Amino acid sequence: MPGQQREVEFRFLAEPTDVNFGGKVHGGMVMKWIDQAGYAAAVGWSGRYCVTVALGGIQFVAPILIGDIVNVRCKLIHTGNSSMHFAVDVVARDIKTSVERVATSCVISFVALDAPDGKPTAVPPWLPLNDEDRRLAEHARRLIEMSKAMEVEVGRFRPGVPG
Repeated sequence: MPGQQREVEFRFLAEPTDVNFGGKVHGGMVMKWIDQAGYAAAVGWSGRYCVTVALGGIQFVAPILIGDIVNVRCKLIHTGNSSMHFAVDVVARDIKTSVERVATSCVISFVALDAPDGKPTAVPPWLPLNDEDRRLAEHARRLIEMSKAMEVEVGRFRPGVPG
């Protein structure tokens, strides 16, 4: 039922095919995992097909190594009319020592689309329930404002776009 699944966690094993020439999982693979988990979270909340519209504030803070267990945790922190914004933490765990470290964090945003013509469609609203929720919702609001400002600024330098 839409509006009931606020959190999703995906778990992966970092494999040799996921790494770059330096022997660490490359950022593109991490972003793929974030997008997959985010998609599942967005569909779980909205009950609709969803598309990624933004990935903001991504920080790669610790490497992920071959053999690490990787948890991608997505938590809904804001809804608009048709959009959903999720805080994402990517946590790597050394399978031999069980030591965990946050490897990456970001906010990912999706828009729900209706079936007949692929137009944005309403999602169930989410309201903060406690202080932590309010802190996350405020964080999302600030990121949305910064994203809009960045979009305007980037648009000034697009060829053929008046600025």
